[in-house]
Amino acid sequence: MTKIEKKKGGISSLVLRLGLAALAAYLVVGMVLNQVEIAAKRQQLEAVEQQLEAQQAQNDELSRILQSGTDEEIVERVARDQLGYAKPNERVFVDMTGK
Repeated sequence: MTKIEKKKGGISSLVLRLGLAALAAYLVVGMVLNQVEIAAKRQQLEAVEQQLEAQQAQNDELSRILQSGTDEEIVERVARDQLGYAKPNERVFVDMTGK
């Protein structure tokens, strides 16, 4: 082999090695970014699952309330509990102890 042939083989070998190193670096960076995105999506999924559980609990409570009495009792209970209404001349005591 002459010096020119060795030089050509050396340059193409170097280019090939650099290309493979660049490809490997690209793949590693891509995998790391995908892992970060997966972790973020898992956290988002957990938050949505917690919201779902809270909504299901609220739905169960509303179903229980609807099944527990007549329409008038339900309206009265909602007016008292959620809207703060009271009957005429009725005293309402509020527990301020926080318990």
